[in-house]
Amino acid sequence: MSDTKLTALRAELTRQGLDGFIVPRADEHLGEYVPDSAERLSWLTGFTGSAGLAVVLADKAAAFTDGRYVLQLADQTDAALWERRHITEEPAPAWIAANAPAGAVIGYDPLLISEEGLGRYTEAGLTLRPAAPNPIDAIWADRPAPPRAPAVPQALAQAGRGADDKRADIAALLRGAKQDAAVLTDPASVAWLLNIRGNDVPFTPFALGFAIVHADGDTELFMDPAKLPAATRAWLGNTVSVAGREALAPALARLAGKVVRVDATGSPVWFAQQLRAAGATVVAGPDPCLLPKARKNATEQQGMRDAHARDAVAMCRFLHWLDTHRGETEISAAEALLAFRQAVPLFRGESFPAISGAGEHGAIIHYRVTPESNRAIRANEVYLIDSGGQYLDGTTDITRTVWTGPDAAPADVRARVTAVMKGHIGIASAVFPQGVAGAHLDALARRALWAMGLDYDHGTGHGVGSYLSVHEGPVSISRAARPVAIAEGMVLSDEPGFYLPGHYGIRLENLLLVRDAELPAATKPFLRFETLTLAPFDTRLIDSDLLDPWERDWLNAYHARVLAEVGPALPAATQAWLMQACRPIG
Repeated sequence: MSDTKLTALRAELTRQGLDGFIVPRADEHLGEYVPDSAERLSWLTGFTGSAGLAVVLADKAAAFTDGRYVLQLADQTDAALWERRHITEEPAPAWIAANAPAGAVIGYDPLLISEEGLGRYTEAGLTLRPAAPNPIDAIWADRPAPPRAPAVPQALAQAGRGADDKRADIAALLRGAKQDAAVLTDPASVAWLLNIRGNDVPFTPFALGFAIVHADGDTELFMDPAKLPAATRAWLGNTVSVAGREALAPALARLAGKVVRVDATGSPVWFAQQLRAAGATVVAGPDPCLLPKARKNATEQQGMRDAHARDAVAMCRFLHWLDTHRGETEISAAEALLAFRQAVPLFRGESFPAISGAGEHGAIIHYRVTPESNRAIRANEVYLIDSGGQYLDGTTDITRTVWTGPDAAPADVRARVTAVMKGHIGIASAVFPQGVAGAHLDALARRALWAMGLDYDHGTGHGVGSYLSVHEGPVSISRAARPVAIAEGMVLSDEPGFYLPGHYGIRLENLLLVRDAELPAATKPFLRFETLTLAPFDTRLIDSDLLDPWERDWLNAYHARVLAEVGPALPAATQAWLMQACRPIG
């Protein structure tokens, strides 16, 4: 990439009187997937990962990302223009403090950073100033238009609860906290609260907009009116007002003298700044929809089971296809899997871009194949496929690691896959008391790897929405997870891994539903996991001698369940293949 864009950006910074600028990978909702019109980081640097940021100073620039994307960052950015940094090992505030001149004024867009995120820069002693306009937008001549896909109702047959009931619950929560209103900036919360879905961003059924929920239950929705057809307006009802984005600032100003909740982590700092300027009292608190959204109701839980049952048919057909086809590529394999899913009822699209990584590409944790990187899936190597589907009644996410054969896998590869399998089983079989958080469980997935001197640089599990985001808070299974208790009805992924750069990647992932454990002798409530995902693990990569007897029993029981529940829905040839894939080991 030439330095034309950096040169233009630096000229704009000079015009605005700024010595530097922070370019996060974010839109005004601070979400993982953003519309093309908000892909500022990608436009400037070439880096397309879903997490990262850049900092541009007058004489140098750096791009930052986490452990999932460090290899991708190195591949997609020009080393002559960008220093590449691991965002946790060398955070951006520390880099700026070390490289910017004394007294430098660093610009930021208050719609693209949270109050908590901004605080990390001010705590580093930096001088920050809002930029107006966003300097990227000032020089991005061919910037795409914002999306305008229609918002559509999510029927009660899938949602399980009416929007009026949900809003009444949130209003009661606000009254109990002595708060007059809450600002919702997460489109997942807006979608869940109002039982609507959309198509504004890739892979996630969002209709982008903001909302203010009042303590009496009345709700103001700020969304382009052109996105709301008559049927959707009728669905929203009379107690939900609708206005365009231009009405948002005046609505915040009308909250003068009120106590308003704003999520300091998940909402842009602009909202708190506007409210304080108007004379409102801002209370930093989590988005009130996060926990009730994460705890799926009975209808949503059954929808997730049903979606996974149908997804299992597509996955098993794909794994059979993969096992019987030679000469395929990373792209052709991903396309085949998508075609199998497209044949499944209620399929609405992928829940994220499939990670189809053969050999060394599997070691890039969030590898995304391109026509330039695409390569053949060769004999006798490890192939990793991480994918998911959006269905009208649920969201799926599954990773399988496959040995392509025909020769036996090397012993060291089998030992490492088996260690990952042991970690997967450790999470899936866990029974734990209510109140336990994801950080408390994370070590169960790493124990066998740690014993071998191995580890992986990502969390073990994330929340998953109900026909919403495949990555859903507030709970995750991770050493870095916030201490939010795991609760009944949540859906979490279980995906330990191991990655040997330049050689292969291993990840084994199912989705788990949190259930009451119902232990007869328990002295307090306990929880357990119900496995939702149904597809065989490749036992060619499992060394049964390295599994404890109870772990072999778990794996054999899981495969027996896959065969019993998925087998009857498969074509005869695939069913015969599944019988072999699910045969007991040990």
